[in-house]
Amino acid sequence: MSRFGAEVVLDRPAFIHETALVFGRVRIGADASLWPYAVIRAESDYVEIGRGTNVQDHAMVHIGGAYPTRIGDWCSITHKVCIHGATIGDNCLIGIGATIMDGAVIGANSIVAGHSIVTEGTVVPPGSIVAGVPAKVIAQRDGFEKTRRNALLYLWNARAYAEGCHRAWDDPACNDFVAVEMEKARGERE
Repeated sequence: MSRFGAEVVLDRPAFIHETALVFGRVRIGADASLWPYAVIRAESDYVEIGRGTNVQDHAMVHIGGAYPTRIGDWCSITHKVCIHGATIGDNCLIGIGATIMDGAVIGANSIVAGHSIVTEGTVVPPGSIVAGVPAKVIAQRDGFEKTRRNALLYLWNARAYAEGCHRAWDDPACNDFVAVEMEKARGERE
C-alpha cells in the first residue's frame, strides 16, 4: 500500500518521513516537512500545508464536514496536534497536544498553548497567545520571532534528516542559518 494518495501534490518539501501517511486532495508546500507518523487526510475537501511548515510526530490533519484545512507558511504543528477543518495563518505555533476544531481560524503570528482546545468556529485575531479548554486569548503579542525561528530550526533539521543526519541541531552552522534567514524574514515584513 502506498503512503500517498494519487491526488497528493508535493511542491518540493524538505523532508517527509517514511511513516507519514497522506491521502486525498492535499498539497504540501516547498520546504515543508512531515515527521514520524503524521497523518493527513482529505476525503471530501482539501488540505493545504504552506511553505516551510512542519507537521511533527503523531500530528493529525483532517478536513471538517464543511471545511477544508489550510495551514499557512512557516508554521509549526507540534507533536500530537489535531487540526480538523480549520485555518491556521502564517507563522503560527500550535503547541503539543492542542486540538483546533471545524471552522476555527487562528490569525497569523499566533501561538496556541499545548493541550488547548480551540472549539468550532472560534476566530483568533493575529498576534494572539491562546490557552485553555476551551481556548481563550490570554495575551496579544506578535509571535513572529518565536514562531518563524522554530519553523527555521525544523527546516534545518528536515534538510539534515533528508541526508541521513539525525543530530543537525548540534551543528554550529544551524544557528548561523537561522540568524541569516531571520534577517531575511524581518526584511520581508518591512
